[in-house]
Amino acid sequence: METGKRTILKAVLWNALGLVMMALVGFAMTGSAAVGGAMAFINTGIGLVSYILYERVWARISWGRRHV
Repeated sequence: METGKRTILKAVLWNALGLVMMALVGFAMTGSAAVGGAMAFINTGIGLVSYILYERVWARISWGRRHV
């Protein structure tokens, strides 16, 4: 089973990557660094919380795991 700390670190790193990508896409689509950055920040916050909850739920489900 994965620890909570590992889940949070994975989520933070994944969302940092997503933040950069979303900021670039937001800037490309709007031409505004402020609007693109705001879009990225909001998206990353929602994504981070969702990812952590999703991973913690799945960490408790034993279905599909091989027990060695």
